[in-house]
Amino acid sequence: MMRKDFQATKSLKKLMAEHFGELDEAARTGSRKIAWCTSVGPAELLRALGFLVYFPENHGAMLGATRMAADMIPYATAIGYSPDICSYLTSDIGAFLQNTTPLKAYGIESVPRPDVLVFNTNQCRDVQDWFAWYSKRLNVPLVGVHTHRGIGKIHDFQLNDIARQIEALIPKLEEISDRRFDLEQLRETIVLSRRTSELWRACLETAAARPSPWTFFDATIHMGPAVVARGTPAAVSYYELLLQELQLRIQAGEAAVEDERHRIFWEGMPIWGKLSSLSTQFAQLRTCLVASTYCNSWIFDQLDPAEPFESMARAYTELFIVRDESFKEAYIKKCCDLYHFDGIIFHDAKTCPNNSNNRYGMPERLQEKLDIPTLTINGDLNDLRCYSEEQTRTNIEAFIELLEEKS
Repeated sequence: MMRKDFQATKSLKKLMAEHFGELDEAARTGSRKIAWCTSVGPAELLRALGFLVYFPENHGAMLGATRMAADMIPYATAIGYSPDICSYLTSDIGAFLQNTTPLKAYGIESVPRPDVLVFNTNQCRDVQDWFAWYSKRLNVPLVGVHTHRGIGKIHDFQLNDIARQIEALIPKLEEISDRRFDLEQLRETIVLSRRTSELWRACLETAAARPSPWTFFDATIHMGPAVVARGTPAAVSYYELLLQELQLRIQAGEAAVEDERHRIFWEGMPIWGKLSSLSTQFAQLRTCLVASTYCNSWIFDQLDPAEPFESMARAYTELFIVRDESFKEAYIKKCCDLYHFDGIIFHDAKTCPNNSNNRYGMPERLQEKLDIPTLTINGDLNDLRCYSEEQTRTNIEAFIELLEEKS
């Protein structure tokens, strides 16, 4: 069964090409200052100060999707990095050491040299270590935000702490950008980020329809602008276009998976180098992966231009990966109520413990609470040496047989 292409894909490719092209031109000519930012870092503040923003995690995902990662990781381990830490980090640093990049597909020879590196540890500590290596290697300033983790109920003192940390970045960023901070510009950027998030949420929630107009695999591709272009008019325009197409599919009863029979929730990181083969297998099994915690991680509709720093703090702290087990389980239950999925697949990513939620009994607890089966797949986001194609295929087939028996 073939994946159904989206008309919006042409616009997506154009947006991504322009994003990388703009960064490349600025790096070559010095026409704009460039900030590297972790994917849930203070991108809105950076854009308001005139920086172009580059996201190394996006580059890491590209290394995984093009299957370059496994060849690059050993070069990072050769300089002392464990193969057990984040394979985004190791594949990205390895690619840098080898002076190669999947951006060559865009006619770009190297990642853009940064003027500043800005992290937020809400995802993990690895992002700080990752950026610290580049800071030393390139002699570039490193600044960041340290987020509280394992949070259940979010308290005001936590939000106030994060908000003040974000504000404290301003003097150093003003110095590097040679530009004064403009509160109104930040508010305008936040409005665009919030609108991007609202549209992205609406796109994701179209999968609540039966049959679903798209799959998790589609969403991992179309989430690109939500990651790299939030805070820009281009991202808003793109998701207006994509949402319209998804709504038209629903009206026409057009299914992403022909004769959709089962609906699955994906918990954890994508296996970037196996998206195509997994998508094909599930389609052949008439099974649609309708939702995930991963794609929802770029919804920041808490952003509020009336309270820019406080709302950024809330948006970055309410992130799924930051929360405790009880919150995560309640969140997945809400997703079940919306998307009506029949089972959950957990991806135990070898090098990403922070986004592998199967390790402390969550699958068993949710199986009991929701009365649906769960399956854990062992693999990794980038390092395909941790992934068994045959074992995974067999386990998925057995899981779908179980769903058939229950239906």
